[in-house]
Amino acid sequence: MVAAALIERDYRFIFFSKNNFEASNGIKIEESGFVKPAIDVRSGLGADKNDENAGDIQVIQGSFSYTAPDGSPISLRYIADETGFHPEGAHLPTPPPIPIAIQRALSVLPDTTSEQPSS
Repeated sequence: MVAAALIERDYRFIFFSKNNFEASNGIKIEESGFVKPAIDVRSGLGADKNDENAGDIQVIQGSFSYTAPDGSPISLRYIADETGFHPEGAHLPTPPPIPIAIQRALSVLPDTTSEQPSS
C-alpha cells in the first residue's frame, strides 16, 4: 500500500509518504517519511520565525524484518533525520564494556565540564 499527500500550508509544502511491503519469502518492510521545517537551535530561528534560509528537513522512519539463514528472526527499526541514521535492533553489535582499570583512571581525571573559559 502506498499513500502520499501534498499539502500547502503558509506557502510551504509538507510531504508525507508511507510504504508497506511484504515479500513471499517473509521479508517485511515498513517506511514512512515527511518533511519538517528546520529550526536553528542556536538562534531559535526556523519556519515559524519567518526565516527564509532555514530550509526543510526530510525525516524517514521505518523497520524491516526477515529470517536469517540460521533461522533466527532479524528485526530493525530506524529513523533518519538531520542528526543522522539511528538504527535499533537486538542483532546489532554493541561496544564492549570499559575495562575496570580504564574506568578507575577516568574517575581520577579532573572534571572539566563545569569550568568556564576565563575572559
